[in-house]
Parts: sequence; C-alpha cells; structure tokens
Amino acid sequence: MASDRRDQAVRAAVEQGLLTETEPVTALLDVAGIRASAAALRAVFQEITDAPVLHAFAVKATPLVPVLRLLHEEGIGAEVASPGELALARAAGVPPGRTVFDSPAKTHAELHAALTLGIAVNADNPQELARIDALVQAMPPGNVRSPIGLRVNAQIGAGAIGALSTATATSKFGLALRDEGARDRVVRACLDRPWLTRLHTHSGSQGLPLGLLTQGVRAVYELAEEINAAAGRQQIDTLDIGGGLPVNFASDEETPTFADYARLLSREVPGLFDGRYGLVTEFGRSLLAKHGTLLARVEYTKSAGSRPIAVTHAGAQVATRTVYNPASWPLRIVAYDAKGRPRTGQDIVQDIAGPACFAGDLLAEARGLPRLEQGDVVAVLDTGAYYFTNHYAYNSLARPAVHGFRTGPDGVAFATVRDAQTVDEIVAESGGAHSEALL
Repeated sequence: MASDRRDQAVRAAVEQGLLTETEPVTALLDVAGIRASAAALRAVFQEITDAPVLHAFAVKATPLVPVLRLLHEEGIGAEVASPGELALARAAGVPPGRTVFDSPAKTHAELHAALTLGIAVNADNPQELARIDALVQAMPPGNVRSPIGLRVNAQIGAGAIGALSTATATSKFGLALRDEGARDRVVRACLDRPWLTRLHTHSGSQGLPLGLLTQGVRAVYELAEEINAAAGRQQIDTLDIGGGLPVNFASDEETPTFADYARLLSREVPGLFDGRYGLVTEFGRSLLAKHGTLLARVEYTKSAGSRPIAVTHAGAQVATRTVYNPASWPLRIVAYDAKGRPRTGQDIVQDIAGPACFAGDLLAEARGLPRLEQGDVVAVLDTGAYYFTNHYAYNSLARPAVHGFRTGPDGVAFATVRDAQTVDEIVAESGGAHSEALL
C-alpha cells in the first residue's frame, strides 16, 4: 500500500540522513505510485477507444526533468506552457511529436521554434492565429509538421476554486464560444485554414466536478462536428480535452479515478470514442499529487494563547497555495518521531508553523495531531504537484532536495531527483555577481 511505502520511506529518510541540520526539509516521490498512475491512465483510454491517444503531462505541475523522463518511459508525453517547460521536456528526452505547446502569450519566436520542431500548438486567440498564418505562409511547403489547434472556452462556469476555473464567462484562455457571434467566427476561422485540424478545451482542475468537466468536453466535440459538417470532410481530426481531474486531499483514497472520468465521458459524449477523433489529454496534478511527501524537522515547540505550536522548516516556500488559501488547499499532516516512526498518542489541537516571517505561514491551524516535540518530523502528504516542485523564494529560503524512492526486500533505495539549493546559489540568483551595479 502507498501508506506503508510512505512510512518505510520516512523512517529510511531519517536513518539515511536525508534530513539534517543544514537540510531540515526534504521531499520524497514514490516511483511505484507514479508508474501506477501512468499505467492506470493509459489503460482506461485503451479500453474505450482504438483511436490514437497522446497523454501529455502538464509540466507546470511537477517541473522536474527526472519525473518527466520517468513519465516518458511510461508512455506519457509533455504539455508545456513556456520556453522553460519546453526545455525541461526536451532535456527529459520527450520528442517533439509527443509535446503540446499551450500558452495564452506565445511570442513570435516561440511559435516559430515550435512549428520548426514539429511540436503541436494550440492557438489561444485571433491575433495569435494571424501570427501563425504569417509563419505558415513564410515557411516552405511541407515544412510545417506541427499539428495546429484552436483553444476554445466553452464558458460552462466555475467550480469551487475560481482561480482554477478556466471556462468562466470571462476566462482569459481561448476563444469564448458563447459570446455573441463567436461560434460562427470560430467555424469560419477553421474553414479558412485547412491546416487547423484540432480543437482544445480545458475547463479547470481542482474544485471542478466531473459533470462540469464533461460539459466542456461535450461542447468542443459538438463544435468539431459542426466544423466538419460545414467543411464537408473531417477537417478536425483530433480533440485535446485538457486535464483537470481533481484530487482527493482528504484521505489516501485516489478519487475520482481516471476510469470514473473516462467512463462518464464515454456515456455522455459517445462520439468522442468511436474512432473518428484522435485524443490528447493534459493531466497534471492527478498524476503526481498523491505520490509526493514533504518532510520537515520540528525545530521548536511553544505555545501562544494556550495553543501548542510546532515550528518547522516547511511553510510558504514549499506549500504556497495552502499557506495563502488554506480553505481551498488543506493538506494532511502525519506526525513522526525523531527516528521517523509514526508518533502515537492522543490527538491535541495544535498549529504547524513554517519558518517564514509572517503570521499566516501555517501548514495547519488548530489541527488535531499527537503532540509534536522538538526534533520530530512532520510529513505533509499529497504534495507531489504544485508544492515543493514549485518553489516560492520568500525570505530567500532554499529549494529543498527531492528524492525518488523505491521499496523492496532490501529496504528503501533513494535516488536524487534535485539537489538542495545552496546559499551560494541563492546569492548568485539574487545578483551576487553584480553587487556594485547600482553604486
């Protein structure tokens, strides 16, 4: 079980010195769990369609080259939204034909590079389409190998977290399909460009129920049918249905599953899987979140207002979303003793605080846990995506090391995914080589 592997890994991390005075925070990734999620995603789509499917991992969720390489080996491509993310995918060996480039602000140079490499591009707006028009016309015939699509905002509404809802009436992403005259303009844009062969939609992620996600996919499917009917041929041959599967942060149970979502889509949008359309998915958080655990030493314990406080080295720099929006992003915390063994005893209400110098830097407030003591270890669960991999440099706190782990008969084996950031590296990043530039 994942929880058993986690307990073994925490104890081994303490015993093998991955938590130290100089590195009081470290992060773990469960390799077996990542492989299992990738296999589950592939398997369920193979069950319901014979058409080609590219599962492109949303690199922003966990931008680590070894993770992208592992996913590539597991048959998962890459969805990128910046030159940096594209560079990570290429460093991991993900080929251009298994890479998708999405961004609402692609530059001319970025588009040219993507089209030259043969990377799939989803255009976000009419001005970007005009820019691609010029690039396509300027390139020699046959040199544009990139599949090119158009992102559509189905405007189906928001989920529970507004900032992550990308299909609202005023979302910044894509062409708003329900605005007056917009649908006709989208159809005409496609008919005028025979090389525009894809439609893309992404309604959001955490906080969106499966039914709402399905509505967004149905809208883009119906639009593809309309375009193909108007063209008198199947011009749109691929639908990129985005990602966005929410994650259960309340327990170890992985719900909803990829199978839950795919089967709902199959029931509500059956034409999506009848073999006429190739598919692209862009899952991120749902592939990695459950397989990451953040560990931090308890440096001090104290109390204020009669409430115990455990001061740790993990806070806003590694759990930014939770610190700034705890109602939307609560995280589970498990207490271990100084030897990495699960701490037992009666739960008491206490705060788990981070090291940053503002009052709200809390991993958990008024949380019931066995009483933590100085030198104990807290494990912050479900943090494999958008947490320790997406650093926030508040107080110039260092990026933690990340280690992948495997469990077996001989115990736990760790492999370094990313080295901890050094103080010298922080100085260099902060203009250390230009110390006299403003004198």
